[in-house]
Amino acid sequence: MKINKNTIVKSTHHKKPIVTDTFYVENNKKKPIVIFCHGYKGYKDWGAWNIVAETFAKANLFFVKFNFSHNGGTVNNPIDFPDLKAFGENNLTIELNDLEDIINWIIGNTGFKNEIDINNITLIGHSRGGGIVTIKASENSRITKIISWAGVSDYGARFPKGEQLNEWEKQGVSYILNARTKQKMPHLYQFYQNFKDNENRLTIKNAVKNIKVPQLIVQGKKDEVVLPVEAKNLHSWNKKSELFFVDEMNHTLGCIQPWNNSKMPFHLEIVVKKSIDFIFEK
Repeated sequence: MKINKNTIVKSTHHKKPIVTDTFYVENNKKKPIVIFCHGYKGYKDWGAWNIVAETFAKANLFFVKFNFSHNGGTVNNPIDFPDLKAFGENNLTIELNDLEDIINWIIGNTGFKNEIDINNITLIGHSRGGGIVTIKASENSRITKIISWAGVSDYGARFPKGEQLNEWEKQGVSYILNARTKQKMPHLYQFYQNFKDNENRLTIKNAVKNIKVPQLIVQGKKDEVVLPVEAKNLHSWNKKSELFFVDEMNHTLGCIQPWNNSKMPFHLEIVVKKSIDFIFEK
């Protein structure tokens, strides 16, 4: 199996590079494209994502995962968050632009032309990335399927209210402690302002109602970060979607960071199998 690691994709929207991995079996057969988007405080190499990528590739899929340009990683250190300045400057519009750049890069890359089916593109997003792929699927006609893993249903509901919001605006920045790395992660007020300036586009409910392609919503019943009701909301806005609950599964699909096992956790195995079946059956 040929695995291309840490390819640098030049963003056409932003000055920062997008560090990207492609996983595929090089056999001159056109394969469905699968693009994976990580979530908040996530990155492409978190937990068991590399094992996930290999599993999709072994199923004869062309799998792509990448770090959003402002996720806090760098070219030299794509794991964790050495660039907290970029992390603070991130917003949802930037992530949508990054995903658009990745889609265009894959489709336009002549080195992939014998390996990819540009008419079969699935987006998969975890957590906050679930919202990003949902919005993108509603506005990019090239997308043929969409899958969310513990995907959020409402960005607006996650912002602070009242005095806390006023203090954020006054200070221009707020911080959240990363329990694992012990870093104080900055959130510039522009993140909220960007949402308000683009609220119609960034309201996930609006996107779901406009989706015309097969949609799979995967949700753990023991998720305490994105509650199961959010998956039910997504499904209610698109009755043609498929809602798939996994008993006992938490928000990280059973993964931790670092993941020091050669196999995926049990719940993630269920999710990956369901997702691969969905791609080939729909």
